[in-house]
Amino acid sequence: MECFILNQDTLFCLPNPMSRPVKHAVDILFRDFEKVFGVRPMVADNEEAVSVVVRYADRDETLAGKPECFQITFSETGKMHVTGCDDLGIIYALLYVSEKYLGVDKFWFWTGKEPERKEKIEIPAVDYTSPRPRVRFRGWFVNDEVCLIGWTDVYPPPKEVWMPVFETLLRCGGNMVIPGTDLPRTGIHWELASEMGLYITHHHAEPLGAEMFFRVYPDKSASYDESKELYEGLWEEAIKKQKDKKVVWVFGFRGQGDCPFWENAPEYNTPEKRGELISRVMHRQYEMLCKYVENPPCSTYLYGEITELYMQGLIDIPDGVIKIWSDNGYGEMVSRRQGNHNPRVRSLPTEKDAGPHGLYYHITFHDLQASNHLVMMPNEPAFIKSELVKAFDAGADHYLLLNCGNIRMHVYFLDIINKLWSEGDIDTGTHLEDFCRRYFSSAWEKAADCYRNYFKYAIRYGNNPSDAAGDEYYHHPVRMIIGHWVRGEIHETAKDLLWATGDLSFSEQVRFFYDKLVDSVADFEKLEQQCLGACNSLQGEEAVFFRDNIMFQVRLHLSGCKGFISLCKSFFEFEKGNYPLAFVYASQSIWDYRESLNAMSESEHGKWKNFYRADWLTNVKSTIYSLEALRKYLRMHGDSPDFFLWYKAFIMPENEKKIYLENTHRRPLSDDDLALKLREKFLGR
Repeated sequence: MECFILNQDTLFCLPNPMSRPVKHAVDILFRDFEKVFGVRPMVADNEEAVSVVVRYADRDETLAGKPECFQITFSETGKMHVTGCDDLGIIYALLYVSEKYLGVDKFWFWTGKEPERKEKIEIPAVDYTSPRPRVRFRGWFVNDEVCLIGWTDVYPPPKEVWMPVFETLLRCGGNMVIPGTDLPRTGIHWELASEMGLYITHHHAEPLGAEMFFRVYPDKSASYDESKELYEGLWEEAIKKQKDKKVVWVFGFRGQGDCPFWENAPEYNTPEKRGELISRVMHRQYEMLCKYVENPPCSTYLYGEITELYMQGLIDIPDGVIKIWSDNGYGEMVSRRQGNHNPRVRSLPTEKDAGPHGLYYHITFHDLQASNHLVMMPNEPAFIKSELVKAFDAGADHYLLLNCGNIRMHVYFLDIINKLWSEGDIDTGTHLEDFCRRYFSSAWEKAADCYRNYFKYAIRYGNNPSDAAGDEYYHHPVRMIIGHWVRGEIHETAKDLLWATGDLSFSEQVRFFYDKLVDSVADFEKLEQQCLGACNSLQGEEAVFFRDNIMFQVRLHLSGCKGFISLCKSFFEFEKGNYPLAFVYASQSIWDYRESLNAMSESEHGKWKNFYRADWLTNVKSTIYSLEALRKYLRMHGDSPDFFLWYKAFIMPENEKKIYLENTHRRPLSDDDLALKLREKFLGR
């Protein structure tokens, strides 16, 4: 047989009995089959009468003992056999058929790329055996997922939100997930993820998947020493609830709300004391778990402050537990910057560290400083690849949990990581070209140039390799500057900005940001025009995805950069006592940031309606709110108490100033209207 034919008459034989995870995968394949051929496929119980046989591997077959692996084979009798070692093996096999044969893109839901309608598909009758992935446990942490949360009117998010997330993860070869951040336990997310065949794992602030202590015991002490029985009760409850599911269990001990535990227990005031308690807790958690689960896969995060303690030799981890190393939130394998503390401790195992090891890695991050949340990571793909390959080479290749945020804006990097956790390496240049051919076929070279320049033009705010600014750089520092200013603290250094500026006066801090921003505006303006040109060369779903992805993100960078610069100019004029012009620049900043809201609104079409309405983290609306407060503050410096003085001084004709009747002609202009007129007066535009 040279070719196998798929068409609307193709008859399937399915496993009997069929597990829930496999049933979900079959439903996905049959939906895709209907997209291509217009009808759902037929099913029969008789293997002899069907064209496609889906089954588990027999004990004596080569797949036996190879978890999650599958084969596609073709018999001389004209059948295609889809064989999996286990549930995940069959799931990956069915999704392989969907992508490779039916032409359904792994990111179809997020990119709008639908398969072509066909009468038949000719498949070369060449057997295929799936390789073992480089990484054993591969998954996503759906973290800071406010867009997904606010997308519908239902809370917690319903099945319709989670299904495409988990489907895409499985299509990327993932097998593990933390399905959301601190969502109510009544939500469907945990159960659905498990139903679809994924391992469940846990946030480092919720060891063993237990409820946070303060949520259950708000009036008790969050000290383990004082509330040991209560803590262990929560852990045991979580173990019992999950013991029959596929789980990668997490050990550890952090404070309430994801902070160092000693913030709730200040008596632990030395590294030695802190390390001893964390070690004691983890051994106790391991002991409790082994009472209910045989040979459980276990892990612990060497994250934030834990990295420092571990590297000092102060944490003792039970044997066999996967030690999860973390990047700094910006893709570099060093300890996380927390506030102004940035020790940059190497976050990779050494030859002395017994395995197994894994990674918690960010392609999106929220840290109230310079992170990327609504836009993709600004660091070069080649840098990301080098950091991950370096980690794999150091032995941290047993586990990879990827912080994937709200999915939609991060498709490009999700595709890169899919390649890395499967094969262990990637040529990022070739991948970019392939990515753009896949989604922007009619103008892929122009599209690729836009993506390259996105990384090239990213603002570098520091000297470290990962010091590139995401969207939050244009918002959190801005709100800090405004608060510092309006509170009358401009003669004091803004301590919350030292992570970027170093120890400078407040005026010098504002100048620091201005100098970093001002040279980038022209680059982002040029890139926006480049994106417009590429988009005009695209049609249909390709043009829509281009606008919603790279072009949308460039617009957020540009409007944020311009808005921040306008704020800095406002402060410089304020320092000179030129309050009317300071008012104009503050207004211009508002107008600049409103362009970000416009970009979001224009990307909320069709199924994406309301996708950005829960922008609570970058929070463009809060930035505008802060600027509006600043603008009112500035207007008080000269235009009060009647809010007509600037109009009289700068806008009213000279002859009118001498004769107008104050008691009848004072009609204060709105802030926007006044600012527009003053801008024309002072700046000629």
